[in-house]
Amino acid sequence: MLTLRKSHERGAADHGWLQSRHTFSFASYYNPRENGFSDLLVINDDRVAPAKGFGRHPHRDMEIFSYVLEGALEHKDSLGTGSVIQPGDVQLMSAGTGVSHSEYNHSPSEPVHFLQIWILPSEKGATPRYQQRHFGTADKRGRLALIISPDGAGQSLSIRQDARVYAGLFDGDETASLDLADGRAAYVHVARGEIELNGQRLGAGDGVKVRQERQLVLANGNDAEVLVFDLRDA
Repeated sequence: MLTLRKSHERGAADHGWLQSRHTFSFASYYNPRENGFSDLLVINDDRVAPAKGFGRHPHRDMEIFSYVLEGALEHKDSLGTGSVIQPGDVQLMSAGTGVSHSEYNHSPSEPVHFLQIWILPSEKGATPRYQQRHFGTADKRGRLALIISPDGAGQSLSIRQDARVYAGLFDGDETASLDLADGRAAYVHVARGEIELNGQRLGAGDGVKVRQERQLVLANGNDAEVLVFDLRDA
């Protein structure tokens, strides 16, 4: 069963320097029907003005990853980690017992567009850690590349949850499929462009909750970038 949520149905926040769309309830946006899906708690689609950003703030007991679509995002945290995250980079911060961090648009002249995604961990009070890896266009072109997994399979980043995240780029006749095991659910988020999921046309910002499906098929993309979450059917 596929349950579609169109892009315009998401929550919206306009802070001047920040334009954000919330797939699930977040901050001042609350929708009792959209309080996450399985262990996936937050998908924020953020656009930050040049040289602006989020000042240092704390997190704990959360798996948080950033996925940059355009521009460059500067990250600093209390673990002593600092980096500039660019398109193709995936940064995963396991907050564990507690981490504070800041995120700023690294450019003084160009906006940055990124997704920040929160997944609930399977354990609390773990040691905080930080991981980052670049997944280039060739890794994702016409296929679903595993970028996050419980065991770090295939050089993916390791998450403290029974969840796997795939990223893919699709255009024209490129197609890919993902088999779902018994007891699994999935969430599909279209980061940009257009694509068909099991024959259903999706646009940028659209999301689909998937239950009781054995296979996902992505096809007929138009400059599409997609994230697929393989989750517990909780």
